[in-house]
This record gives sequence, C-alpha cells and structure tokens, in this order.
Amino acid sequence: MDFPAFPDAPPLLTQEEKQELAQPNCSIVRYKAIIEEKTSVYNDLFHSLYPIEKLVKGLSSFFDEILQAAWTAKGLNNENHVSLVAVGGYGRSELHPKSDIDLLILIENETSAPKDKLENFITFLWDINLDIGHSVRTIDECTTLAEQDITIITNLIESRTLTGLSNLLTLLQQNIETDKMWDGHSFYQAKLAEQKQRHAKYQNTAYNLEPNLKECPGGLRDMQVIDWVAKRHLHTHRLSALIEKEFLSEDEYIQLKGAVSHLWRVRWALHMVAGRKEDRLLFDHQRTLAHLFGFDDDDLKRNVERFMQGYYQSVAAIQQLNDLLLQHFEESFLANDEVNTVEILNDHFQIANGQLEARSETLFQDNPSCMLEIYVLFGAHENIKGIRSNTMRQLRDNLELVDESFRSNKKNNSLFLDIIASRYRLSSILRSMKHLGLLGRYLPEFGAIIGQMQHDLFHIYTVDAHTLQLVENLRRLWLPEYKQKFPISSQAIRHISKVELLYIAGLYHDIAKGRGGDHSELGCVDAQAFCEQHGLSKRDTELVVWLVRNHLFMSVTAQRKDISDPEVIWEFANYVKDQEHLDYLFILTVADINATNPTMWNSWRASLMRQLYLETKRALRRGLDSPIDAEMISDEHKQRALEIMIERNADIIEAENIWNTIEDEYFIRSNGDEIAWNTEAILKHQPSDKPLIAITPLGGRNFSGASKIFIYTLISKHLFAVTAATFEQLGLTILDAKISQTSNNYTLDSFVVMDSTENGTDLHLDKDKIDLIRNTLMEQLETPSLYESVVQRHTPRILKIFNSPATAHFVSQPEEVWSALEITAPDRPGLLALVGQFFMNNNIMLHKAKIATLGERVEDTFYITEENGDLITDNNRMNDICTFLKEKIDRFSKAMD
Repeated sequence: MDFPAFPDAPPLLTQEEKQELAQPNCSIVRYKAIIEEKTSVYNDLFHSLYPIEKLVKGLSSFFDEILQAAWTAKGLNNENHVSLVAVGGYGRSELHPKSDIDLLILIENETSAPKDKLENFITFLWDINLDIGHSVRTIDECTTLAEQDITIITNLIESRTLTGLSNLLTLLQQNIETDKMWDGHSFYQAKLAEQKQRHAKYQNTAYNLEPNLKECPGGLRDMQVIDWVAKRHLHTHRLSALIEKEFLSEDEYIQLKGAVSHLWRVRWALHMVAGRKEDRLLFDHQRTLAHLFGFDDDDLKRNVERFMQGYYQSVAAIQQLNDLLLQHFEESFLANDEVNTVEILNDHFQIANGQLEARSETLFQDNPSCMLEIYVLFGAHENIKGIRSNTMRQLRDNLELVDESFRSNKKNNSLFLDIIASRYRLSSILRSMKHLGLLGRYLPEFGAIIGQMQHDLFHIYTVDAHTLQLVENLRRLWLPEYKQKFPISSQAIRHISKVELLYIAGLYHDIAKGRGGDHSELGCVDAQAFCEQHGLSKRDTELVVWLVRNHLFMSVTAQRKDISDPEVIWEFANYVKDQEHLDYLFILTVADINATNPTMWNSWRASLMRQLYLETKRALRRGLDSPIDAEMISDEHKQRALEIMIERNADIIEAENIWNTIEDEYFIRSNGDEIAWNTEAILKHQPSDKPLIAITPLGGRNFSGASKIFIYTLISKHLFAVTAATFEQLGLTILDAKISQTSNNYTLDSFVVMDSTENGTDLHLDKDKIDLIRNTLMEQLETPSLYESVVQRHTPRILKIFNSPATAHFVSQPEEVWSALEITAPDRPGLLALVGQFFMNNNIMLHKAKIATLGERVEDTFYITEENGDLITDNNRMNDICTFLKEKIDRFSKAMD
C-alpha cells in the first residue's frame, strides 16, 4: 500500500510573506487571503491523514507568525514595556481551525501602556476575522487575579511570550509559583471540584446523545486536568514526564496519547464541517463526520454508530486514566499529611488509609481470581473509600489473564455472583470494572456493547451506559428518598425473593443490541448461557430468561394498548401468569424506562404503568379463569364516582340523568375519579350551549408534567382535527385521547397533554397558560373553519435529521369493539391534526387514541369505526385507508422539513 508523502512540517509564512505582512500599509484583504490560503493547505493535509499533532502545533505556530507580523505592522515592536502572551489552549500551542486565540497583553504598568496602538492592534485582529479572547493587564493585576481565581492561574501556568518584552512574563511566573499561591494540593483540590461540577452538567457520563468532546467526562478537558495538576504538583512541562515520575506506565502514556490524538482529529473535522468553533457532536454533523472517517457503507445509521463507538472508546480511555492519575495524585498528597492506618482483610488484601490495596505486587499474576475478589470485598465493606491506584494499575496490567479458562472457572463464577449480590455500591463497582476493561473481559458479550450507540433520539446513552444506569436505578429503589417518586416499585422490590436475578436480567436485557434481529430473543441465549455457567437453578434461569425476552412487553402494553379495556388487562395477566412475574417485570420496566432517557418518566407514563400493574394485580387475585364482567366493572366505576360526588354534595339525581345519556363504553374505560370529575364539570357548566373546557393536573404530588383536558360539546366531525391543531399551536403534546358520545348528540372528549415547549412547566402551575388554552380552544371550536391555518410551528433542527417513511396497519384486538389502526411516522408538529383531518374527510369516527412519542418517531394507535359505529372490516377499505394515510403523512413530513 502506498502512503502519502508528507512535508516535514506544515506550512508557515515564507520570509517574504513575513516581511510583507509586517509592513504598516499591509491591507486587511492581504492578511485574510494568506490566512485562507494557509489554513486551506492545513485542511488538505488533514484529509491526507497528516499527523494531527503536527497539524495542531503547526497551526498554532502559523498564527504565532501572523500575530507577530501584525504586532510589528502596528508599531508595537518598538515599545519596551509591553508583551504579547499566548494563554490557554493557544498557550499550549494547540490550535484547531476555529479555536479561540486567547491572548494576554502584559504591560509593565498602566502609565507605560501604548493604549492607542494596542486598540488599533486588537481592532485589526478582529478585522482580519481572528476569533480572539484578550485581556490587557499589569503584572500586579495578573498576580492578584491569579491568587483569587483558579481559571486565571490555570491559564497563566501554560502561557508563553509571542513577541515584545519577554522578561515581563518571567516576572509574572515568579509571582505565581507554588510557594506563593496555589500549591500542588490546593490546586489539585480546586481542579477536582471544578471537574466534578463540569461532569455533573453532563449527567456524569461521556455517553450522551450529542456529547461535547471537550467538556464531557473523558473529553479533552479531562486530559488537560491531568496536565495542569502535573505541572503544578510535579513541576513537569511534558506529559511524558509522568512516566519518569512513575505516575504513568509507558503503555498508559501511549494509550492516552492515542485517545487524545483521535479526539483531536474528530475536533479538527468538526470545526471544518461546522465552519465555526464547535465542540458538540450534534446529530447534524455525525453522519458527515462518519463519512470523513471512512465509514461510508450504505447503512447510514450503522456508519454513525461505528464512528461514535470509536469516539466513545477514546473518551473511555481518557476517563479511565484521568481517574487513575487523579487517584495517584491524591495518594501522593495524603502520603505527606496522614499517619498510615492499615487493616488486614485477608492474605490478599488490606485497607490502607481507607483505600483497598493488594498486599503483593504480583497478586493478580499469581492469583488471577483476586481480580474479582477485590470487588467482592469492595462491595462488602462500607468503610472502604476506593481502590489504590497501584492496585488498579496492577489489575489492568493482568487483564489478559481473564480468558476462557478464567471465565469457566467455578470459583470465579461464584465470585462474580457475590459481586452481583454486593451489599454496598454495586453500580459503582460495575462501572469501575467496565472502565478498567474487566467487565468486558469477563463477559465478552458485554464488551461487545461498550460504546454501542443507538442513532436515535429515544436512547440518549450508549447500550453499556444505559445498562449500568438501569442497575443503578434498581439499587436506588431501596433508598428512602426514592419511595415518593417510585412508591409501587420501591414497595415491590422489597417483596421479591431474589433481587440479584433482577440485576442479572438488567445486565442482559439489551446485551444483543447491534447484532441485527430481535435483541430480546438473541439476548435470551446469552442470558441462559450465563445462568447455566454460573450454576443458577432451573427456576431462576427460566425467570431471568423470561425477563430478558419480555423486558419491553409491559411498557409496550401500557403505552400502545388500551389498558382501560378489561380484555387487554386479562390478556396481559394471562401472559404474566402470577404475581411474582408481574413484580419482577414491573420493577425492571420502571428502571429501564428511567435509564433510557430521564425525560421519558413523567406523570403520564407513571400513571400508565401504575394502572397496568394494579389492574393486572387485581385480575390475578380474581383468578385467570374468572370471566370478565363488563357490566360489573361499569357498576364499580359508577359506584366509586357516586361516593366521591356524595362527599362533595353534588346533585346525584341530575348526575344519573346525565349518565343515562352516555354510551356504556365510557363507564367501562373511565375510572370513578374521572367519571366524577367529568360529571361535576357538566353539572356546573353554564351556559350549556357553549363548549365546556375543564383542565386539571394528572396524578398527585408524586408526579408532574401531564394534565387532563376535558371537552364537552355538541358532536362535530371536525372536533378532533381542530383540537389537535390547537394543541400543537399552543405547544402541547397529546399523550392520550378518549372520545365518547351521548344520546342527545354531545361528545365527551378527554385528552392527556403535556407542555412541549422548551421552557414548559406543569400546566396547573400556570394560570395564564390555562386561560390561554381555554380561550383558544373555545375560539377554534366555535369557528372550526379557521383550524387549517393553526399549525405554524417549525420542525426542530434535531428532528429533521431523522426522516423515514410512515407505516400504517390495522391490528386485531382481544374483543373488538373498535378497529385499531397503528401508525409509525417521524415526529412532526401538526401530525395529529393531519390524521384528524384525514379521518374527517374519509368518514371515520375516532373513539380513542394512544399517542407514544419515542424520540424522533411516533407510534400511535387510533381506535376507530365507520361513521355509523360499525367496525372497519372490509379488506379493500382497510388497504385504502393505510395507503392513502401513509402517502399523506410522507408528503406532510417532507414539506415540514
């Protein structure tokens, strides 16, 4: 294979160009032309796979020369009391195409500053389109600010003089030495606190949907923290010096440099693609970047996932070494301050100053099983703060011993089950094992999903990060502070017999993602192999496998089926079979939803899950052989509603008169609380010839976000289309819709909605928003001809990236009262209004809608009949509905983009 011939160094200014640019009369146009010409060459070199380290350093050197020439051109080379200093990333001689150029103009004192020349110089830099950040300060000012501000001292410790009086920076650096301010330990503590705060902004994970490659955990900033602390604490000016100081091994240094180089290449490409300074790997750019990095198969989604997996592997390496080195720094500080306290645990391990450590330098080499034993001890002793860095390094260095023989060793299998049964910090243990590479070595199937991205808006973490978050969510259910948010789950987890089976099912529920095919079915094979290898009983193995196979079943049932239908509940209960399986599945599902995307768990999903769980529990108690009596359920709901209204002194006789006009399905599918609320609203409604619009929060204080909107008005074909369009315009997302009719030509429409605007709040907390909703709905319902112009919202940037054809098909129901039409489509503002309009124009009556927005797509189920109430059963009619609706949605989606 022929490799490109690279120049020895990237292009800088020629001697002639330096002389030309240094002339006072050299034009802005000429500067811009040279900058554009040279940076274009740098970008061409990037495409030619030129070493990124040379490009980053070379671009910095190029702009050194541009700034030096401009300094001379503006007459500052003749000034003896000022210097131009590069600080920050530019001070490190690291520059990407659109990076800020951070400058300090250092002056001896205020009176000696050539202010006019400096202002002219700065203005000129802006005119030639340099992105500069600058400050003008004296040595004393810099010293005072550095003493007060960790950011300023950090910038100054990697500063360098570009031109001007060089001894000014020397004097400043003497003022900020560690014996005068910010000694190694205090600097380390400040940077550590700063890092923790920064990581918290990104949910303490590197595996976000659109990660920031500079600021996220494992990003470039984490590498810089290592460099800064080393400079301040060890007085080194090269990262490689950490090898000599025995803080890094040569292999670790090579790994760190490789990871940083990869992120530098990604950042360089990102700046080129975005055309501006950009550190976020936005979906807009991921596909282009994947192509630039050679992932150009026909499967665009897979290309992005492979590109991002490489990114995640690099940030994982930086995060791992950042953790290791900061722990090493911490120990070096404590060694000077603390008295050694040692507690011997056994022949292999001891606790030294709260840190778990190996008692032999060859422990893992001599006894590989200790790589698991150390985590068993970590999970068994509450007083252990962490694992010493030298022990972690020794473990990393022996990972190759975790082979097939190690994995099939029964002692090791038993130790791993002990880890799963840890009393303390299980989720932290599993994350540590993952960061070190031990978890992926012991469970190769887990290693295959590390960094596995899911290119959609529903899953905001990689598969491995999601999996470990699920386990952490399961652990949190034991904590008192989570009882209020998850009352049923927190109670249920205390009643299951073997919680470790939940943890195993959690580890394996998505283990087959990325392989193609049904990951639930494929994952069962791996889960069963794990259980059998680790000696679980046949009964326990069957339960784990059942949970992995069915981990989506409960959420799909709750979100996409009509769980107010007793037949749906009976069908679900018949599948689950018993209370034990229901409890395990419910707990796993709640933890899974909350680990997929924190915004997914809202009052609506909580109420759906709660309803499905409690109704199924009730069905199981009644017995699966007992027939479902719809009339009995209707009577129970009515009785509950009567009890509520009697307590509130409502007119019961008038209420029953209203009920006599409403179709029976309403009382079967609405609980007593909802019936009472609707009925009381109708009783209080004046004048009765105007639409009734009532709004109330959904759920109690434990849930937030969703609200119910009840509309009682004369029947009209356009009602759903108008209402959906109005909600869209008001920034409300419809989650659920139920439509019932009365014998006197009225309709009872119940909607569950959430505020989908960027700064949305709970509706019941915003009286003005409630008034706006009520007034707008009233206006639109009374003037339905206006509704076609209602939807004017733009499709959000991130949704435009995901566009796939719509699908529509009819599905069978347990006991068909209505025909069920399922639609999947890209999420677009106005989609529901479009569907409502289609139903109206095609003489279709809508009775209920289940709306599920899953990231960038919607999966909605509409329960419909012919206009006269008959089921839609004719095959030609069904095919026409599906075909024409799909075409209409696809045209609409394309137009909205």
